[in-house]
Amino acid sequence: MIKENLLHLRETLPANVKLIAVSKTKPATDIQQAYDCGQLAFGENKAQELRDKRIALPQDIEWHFLGHLQTNKIKYLFGAESGHTQNPLRLIHGIDSLRLLEELNTYADKHQIDNIRVLLQVHIAQEETKFGFSRDEILQLCNTPAFASLTHINVCGLMGVATNTPDESQVHNEFAGLRRLFEELKSGYFANNAAFSELSMGMTGDYRIAIEEGSTMVRIGSAIFGERDYSKSYKSTLV
Repeated sequence: MIKENLLHLRETLPANVKLIAVSKTKPATDIQQAYDCGQLAFGENKAQELRDKRIALPQDIEWHFLGHLQTNKIKYLFGAESGHTQNPLRLIHGIDSLRLLEELNTYADKHQIDNIRVLLQVHIAQEETKFGFSRDEILQLCNTPAFASLTHINVCGLMGVATNTPDESQVHNEFAGLRRLFEELKSGYFANNAAFSELSMGMTGDYRIAIEEGSTMVRIGSAIFGERDYSKSYKSTLV
């Protein structure tokens, strides 16, 4: 049903909204099916799983990292140590600390990577389990010398995850607040950065609301690939 699901989903998306097919826990054969239907952008939330799939699948796939990135897993996103540097990562969606930005910048400097594209994750949900900066933390971050010194990092926008709730008005408000912060930063600190143009918000259950509130990227998995079986833990086949 992957082909049918993709065709149906694309009918609901405006032309200016990019679809990120969230393929975490799904086998490479499922990703290949979606790729054969013309889907090029895929998202993973585990660094080693992304690395393995990037090596195994077509080289023109556009990979996005969506998970909570640990600094000791950065190497798996780029593969400089192992020599698996083909098909580079397109975008990291969930940057949630200055320390992570600094570690990414150090890695890029060491391995001569000029441009690591990232989104800053903002905590917009009424759930403590979600990650991200607060609005005030983002504004403070952008005005620090440490942030200005990140010469290999290209901040391309913001990302957020709304509360998992049936209250659509709450979800609207959370996404609208993120859009306002995005617009404030775009007209302020990032006014001279044309790359600051992405607002990644919306998943299978709330992507329509996210689009209404200005999302430029939606991250959709189960509506394409079906429900995930989390009892099947991923095991890397590479060192």
